[in-house]
Amino acid sequence: MVSIRIAKRANSIEYAIRDVIDNAGFATENGKKIFQLNIGDPVAFDFPTPNHIQQALIEAIKTDKNFYSPSEGIPELKQAIVDKEKKVNNVNITSEKVVITSGVSEGIQMLISSLIEEGDEILIPGPAYPPYISYSKFYNGKPITYQTIENENWQPNTEDIRKKISEKTKAILLINPNNPTGALTKKRNVKEILDIAGENGLLVISDEIYDQIRYSEDFMSTSELAKDIPVVGLNGFSKVYLMTGWRLGYVYFYDQNEELKDLKISIEKEARIRICANTPVQMAGIAALNGPQKHILEMVEKLKKRRDYSWKRLNEIDGLSCAKPEGAFYVFPKIRDIGSKWKTDIDFAVELLKNTGVLLVHGSGFDPIYGAEHVRGVFLPPIEILAQAFDKLETFMKKN
Repeated sequence: MVSIRIAKRANSIEYAIRDVIDNAGFATENGKKIFQLNIGDPVAFDFPTPNHIQQALIEAIKTDKNFYSPSEGIPELKQAIVDKEKKVNNVNITSEKVVITSGVSEGIQMLISSLIEEGDEILIPGPAYPPYISYSKFYNGKPITYQTIENENWQPNTEDIRKKISEKTKAILLINPNNPTGALTKKRNVKEILDIAGENGLLVISDEIYDQIRYSEDFMSTSELAKDIPVVGLNGFSKVYLMTGWRLGYVYFYDQNEELKDLKISIEKEARIRICANTPVQMAGIAALNGPQKHILEMVEKLKKRRDYSWKRLNEIDGLSCAKPEGAFYVFPKIRDIGSKWKTDIDFAVELLKNTGVLLVHGSGFDPIYGAEHVRGVFLPPIEILAQAFDKLETFMKKN
C-alpha cells in the first residue's frame, strides 16, 4: 500500500466562506430550505451579467479568439484598465504596470508568493478576506492582523499598526471597501497608513475590487493618495461587472521611482508559468470597461435598499448589533451571547444553519482575533428573501 504524506502547508489551508458549505448537506437532508447568505456572488441572485459583456464573450469565441494570449494580458485590456483607473479612481499608471490574472485570488497568490519568505510578516486588517491570511501562512509567512474598530464603523487603529511593525514586516494591506465588514476606510486613515508605510519603508497593498459599490462618498483610491509611496493595487471584474464565474482580475504597480520593478518581474514570471488568463474572457473584459456602465448605478441603488433593510432588521433583533456597511454587499453583525449561549461563533453559525437553513459564515474565519463573535452575511437577495431569512434568525435568537 502506498502512503502519501501531505505537505504541511496544504494542511493549513482554510477558506471559511466555502468551507462552511460542508454543513449545508445536513440541513438539506433534513428538509431545510437553505438561505445562502454566505457567498458574495451577485450573479447567483438577481444581478445578471450585462448583455453587452455576454455578447462580447460569444463573439470572441465565434471569431476564434480562443488562442493563448500574452501571459501578462491582452494589451487592449491592459490599456482599458489604465483608462478605467484614471477615470474612476484618478490613478495614473501605464499599461506596462498591469498584469492580468484569473480573478483577484490568483493575483493575491502571485503577490504573496513573490513577496514573502519564511518568517516575513504582512499587516492585514482584522477582519479580512481570508486568502490574504491563508496564502501568507501557505508561503511560510506570518499574517499579523491589526485592529479595526467596530464602534467607529470598522476604521483601522493606526496606533495598533505602528505597534505591530517589526523588522520582519514587508507590507501593510488595505481592503477598501472592506470584505467582510463593508467598511470604507476614511481618507485621513488611508493617508496615515501611507505615512506609516513611508516612515518604515514598507509596501502598501490595496485591494479595491468593490471600488464602485459604495453608499458613501468618503472614498479615494490608495494610489491616488500615495504620492511617492509604492502601492500594489488589486482589482477585478467579478463584483462591479458581474462576472464572478468568469475569473478575471488584475494587479497593478504604482511606483513613481520604479521601486516595484523586481516585484513586477517576479509576478510576470508567475504569470508565464500558468500560461495566460482566459483569452475570450479577457476580450469580454475589454467590452465591460469600454461599454455601457449604466448597470453599475442601477446595481448600487438596488443594493442600497437591501443594505438599509438588512442593517435595520439586524439591529432590531435582540442579541445582535451591526455597524452600517458603507460599501460592498456584506453585513458583519456581532453576536452578544458568544461564550454563554454558544461557545464560539462557529457553533452559532452551525446551529443556526441546522435549525433554520440560514447559512452565514463564522466571523473567526476572517480573523480569529477581530472577527470572532461575529458572522458575515450578504444582502444580495431580494428583500422578500432577506425578510424570510431574518425572520428565521429572529425566531432562532428568541428561542435561545
